[in-house]
Amino acid sequence: MRLYSNKSVFRHDDMPVMGVLVANLGTPDEPTTTALRRYLREFLGDPRVIEIPKWRWWPILFGLVLRTRPKKSAAAYREVWRSDGSPLLTIGERQVAGIRRRLEARSAVGPFAVELGMRYGNPSIAEALHRLREAGAQRILVLPLYPQYSATTTGSTFDAVAKELMRWRWVPELRMVGQYHDDAGYLDALVRSIREHWDREGRGERLLFSFHGMPQRYLLNGDPYYCQCHKTARLLAERLQLPAGSWEVSFQSRFGKEEWLKPYTDETVVHMARELGVKRLDVVCPGFAADCLETLEEIAGENQEYFEEAGGERLAYIPALNDRHDHVDALARLILRHAQGWPEAAASRNWEEERWRLQESAERARKLGAEA
Repeated sequence: MRLYSNKSVFRHDDMPVMGVLVANLGTPDEPTTTALRRYLREFLGDPRVIEIPKWRWWPILFGLVLRTRPKKSAAAYREVWRSDGSPLLTIGERQVAGIRRRLEARSAVGPFAVELGMRYGNPSIAEALHRLREAGAQRILVLPLYPQYSATTTGSTFDAVAKELMRWRWVPELRMVGQYHDDAGYLDALVRSIREHWDREGRGERLLFSFHGMPQRYLLNGDPYYCQCHKTARLLAERLQLPAGSWEVSFQSRFGKEEWLKPYTDETVVHMARELGVKRLDVVCPGFAADCLETLEEIAGENQEYFEEAGGERLAYIPALNDRHDHVDALARLILRHAQGWPEAAASRNWEEERWRLQESAERARKLGAEA
C-alpha cells in the first residue's frame, strides 16, 4: 500500500523550480443553494474560523446554519456574479498571471511556477500544490493574500498547506509570507488608488477604512489582526495627509450573536449620516486583495443603502487593488524579497551551467541503474 504520494514522473536531469502558491479565501463554484451549502460546510467547519468545540458547534452548523444560510448567501452571490464567474476567482487568476509575467521579465530569476489556490472551494490549495510539484517545485513560497495576519486566514492557510504536505514523500522546502500590512509597495498602491478615485469621482467628507471583522475573544486570546488593521489605517492616513477626525476604522461581516471587533461598519455608516450629518462618505477595504461578496454586495450594496436611509447622500466604495499594475508589482517584489537565499532568486546563478550539471548527474544515475 502506498502511503505517500510523489511526482508522477521523476528525471535526474529535471531542473528544480521555485513554486509560488498564491492563496485566497475562496468562492463557491456557482451562486446556487447547493454550491453554497458545500462551500459553507467547508468554510464554517474550519476550527480556525469557528473556535468552538465540535460537540457544541456542529449541531448548530448542521442543524440550523446549513439549512438556512445557503439560500440567503446564494442570493447575495448572484448580485455580484459576473458573466465570467466569481469576481474573487477571476481577479485571482489575473493576479497570478500578472505575477508570472513580472517574474518572467526578470532575467535574474531562475525557473519558477506560480499557481492560485483557494482555502475553501476550487481550485483548492491541495490542487495548486500538486500542480507546483508536477512543474518540478522543490522549494515553495506561499503568499496568502491577507495583508493583516489572522489565525482565521493566514493561519488556516498554513494548516491546509501542512495537511497536504503531510501526504507527500518528498516534502519541499517551504516559506510563507505571514503578513504585509505595513509593506511600502502595498500601502503606496492603496494611496494611489484612493487618490485616483478622488480625482475621478470627487472626495467625500470622511474616509472609512473597513476591515473584515472577527470575534473579540480572538483578539483577547492573542490574535494580532486588530492591531495590524489599525496600523495599516494609520500609515495610509499619514501618507494621504488626512487630518484627525476625517477618517475612521471599522469592522464588517460579523456572524452570530457574540461580540465582534468594534466599531461595526454598518452601525458606523448610520451614525455618520444620522448623528454627524455626513452627506458624502468614501469607504475603502484595505484588508481585501480582491473584490468579492464582502466588498461588492456588503459595502457597495447593503451599507450604501443603510447610509442613504439614515440621511446620507452618497456612499462611494473605492475598489480593492485587484490586478492593478502597482498592486501586482508590489506582490511580485514581496515574493522575491521572501525568496532571498534560494537559488532561483539569486542574481549570480548561471542556469545554463546548472543544466549541464544536471545532465551529468543524470548520466551518472543511469550508469548506476536509474531509468531516467
